Amino acid sequence: MVTARHFIVRGRVQGVGFRWSTAAAAGRLGVAGWVRNLPDGSVEVWAEADIERIEALADWLREGPGGARVSEVVSEAAVPAGMAGFEIRA
Repeated sequence: MVTARHFIVRGRVQGVGFRWSTAAAAGRLGVAGWVRNLPDGSVEVWAEADIERIEALADWLREGPGGARVSEVVSEAAVPAGMAGFEIRA
């Protein structure tokens, strides 16, 4: 069953390849959605997949790529929008 989660990732998460690494992780995990930088320095992620895949992505978001320092991941349930693929948004 497809579900959706909205994430806000805080810490040192911009300028370290976080969006590209998130897109690659989502692709490996079979998660649809998008990622984008926010003006406050955080990263926003929308994810749609079965709960196991979303939890795997959430685990990855808590670590991020090598140069990142994740201090907080806020997550809330959402209604799936029928996304296909995973994109990096501006």
